[in-house]
Formats: sequence, C-alpha cells, structure tokens
Amino acid sequence: MRRVLVPLSVSSGLPPPGSREHCAAGSTMGTTWSVRYLLQDSAPDAALAALMQAQLDEVVAQMSHWEPGSDLSRFNSAPAGSWHHLPEAFFNVLTYGLEVAYKTGGAYDPCAGALVNIWGFGARQRFDEAHFQAPEAAQIAAIIGRRDRERVALDITACRAFQPGQVQLDLSSIAKGYAVDRVAQLLGARGIDHYLVEVGGELRGAGLKPDGQPWWVALEGVPGSGDGDGTVVALHGLSVATSGDYRRYFEHHGRRASHTLDPRTGLPIQNAVASVTVLHRDCMAADALSTALTVLGPQAGMRFAEQEGLAARLLVRREGTLEERCSTAFNELLQ
Repeated sequence: MRRVLVPLSVSSGLPPPGSREHCAAGSTMGTTWSVRYLLQDSAPDAALAALMQAQLDEVVAQMSHWEPGSDLSRFNSAPAGSWHHLPEAFFNVLTYGLEVAYKTGGAYDPCAGALVNIWGFGARQRFDEAHFQAPEAAQIAAIIGRRDRERVALDITACRAFQPGQVQLDLSSIAKGYAVDRVAQLLGARGIDHYLVEVGGELRGAGLKPDGQPWWVALEGVPGSGDGDGTVVALHGLSVATSGDYRRYFEHHGRRASHTLDPRTGLPIQNAVASVTVLHRDCMAADALSTALTVLGPQAGMRFAEQEGLAARLLVRREGTLEERCSTAFNELLQ
C-alpha cells in the first residue's frame, strides 16, 4: 500500500518560467552527496557546484573525527584545563547537540566519542580490523564515571569550549544533517528556492520541480526485511533523516552490537529499535533526533516525540517482523 506524507504548510510559489533542473554531486564524509536544483538558464553553474563542495569541505575541516587536523580533532587532543575558540558553525552544532543531550537525559551525547572509540566505531582500531577486542566492563565504567558531558563548558559570548581532559567529541550523528542545511542555505542565498539536497541519505527539499510536483522521496526501510510499504514524503520545506541498527554492527556474545550506543550505559542499544525516521524543517535536527529516539527506545522514544511534537516513525523488531509506531505529528502528514 502506497502512503503519502505532505507538509501541513505548502507554499504556492511555482518555479520561474523556463526553469530547468540541474544536478551536482561529489564525495564527502566517507559518503556521497547530490543536489538537484532549478535555474532559469539552461546551462549548469559549474562555479555553484564548486561552492557546494567547498561548504561540505568546511564542515569536514571543522567537525570530522577522521581528519587529524580538524578543529574537532584538535579539541579532542588538547590538554586538560584548556579553552578553545571554535569556528561558529562547529560551536553552533555542538551547542545544539548538547541541548538535545539535556532534553533526552543523555540518551544523545556529542561528548561520547570515547565510548564510540572503544567499541571500534571511531576512526582508529575499528571493529572490522584484525585484533579488535570489544571493551571490558571496567573500561566502559571508567568512561561513564568521568561524566564527560557535564565537564565540558561553553562560553557563548566568545564562542569557546573548555576541554577538561580526555573528552572526545563525536558529531557524526549530526554533522551530515548540518551539512545538508549548509548547502541549502547556500542555495537560498543565491536566490535558488527549488532544490533537493542529499548527503549520505539525509535530505532536505524546498520548492517544486519544473512540472509543479514536489520532491518525492521514499522513506528508508530496513534492508532485507521486506518492510517496504511505499511510503513517500513530499520534501517541501522539510528534511528527513533515518537512523538504523543495520548500518554498522558486529556480533558480540551472540548479539548484534550496533554502532548506535547508549551513552548512559556505554553499551550498544538492545531495545529492538531497528530504524527511526524523523521529519523536521532542519536536517541537523532530524539527524540528531533520529539517533536520540533510537537510543530512547520504543516507549520512551515515542513519549519524547509526542512531547516535542516530532514527526517520527519507529520500526521495532518483533518476532521476526517489524512493528511500525508513528507519532501524532507523523500521522497528521499522511494523506
């Protein structure tokens, strides 16, 4: 059965007469990006594609934990007791991540990089490399006991962050969404109001296609589960992000050790959530919140979605099948 989600607020603005669709694409953050956008002239703008890539490269230079020279990596390796001026974008993303952490009681945590690293999902000593060993309980407890998130301080007026020692920031669950927003803002600043931006599966759309149709996007399901129900969303002033336990994992003591960790326990989630999709105006928010709901689990996650008015869909593993749970805001979008 095909289901359609349409935003509650729809702009009547049509593409300018003679608009043509153009495409740009490239690589970033270990994945790919693509943009479809409308211009009145028939020739694609090569300079615009280069500017898009430059925006994405800047996000990597600031927030990548894979690049040893990034601003994030320099903060992570900084000595204890030091303050660091952060680029405005980096500071804003970290600030929002900490806000989500506070609202979710730590189910989401941009300061949980040390846990990510010991479970083999960081930049080094990966779970899929030879000689990797899953962490012992004492190692996990030592990191949890440091309460890293509570030790980080922000100086809003000076755009600074305090490194108390050993804190490892990890923005991988929010940076892609922010990158999508960054490209969308670039397009808007250049007077381009009709586009679809995608980075590694996270998307944001605005306006319409030349035929007057919105940017239709199928919601991501769980590979191999047969759960594809044909649900599509009109990304008209909306973003969509999906988190899933199927992306990166390994078997540990006979159970799936997902790359999605619960920062409160230091362990991979074991709450039966296979996938969470969030629709939001901002892709950065959709990205972070889909991860937060995944960690919170079916009950607490749905309570949080209702409390915050989030349009969210959870797919929960139940006896060999997937049970769909949708928030009120999600169901209101169904047509």
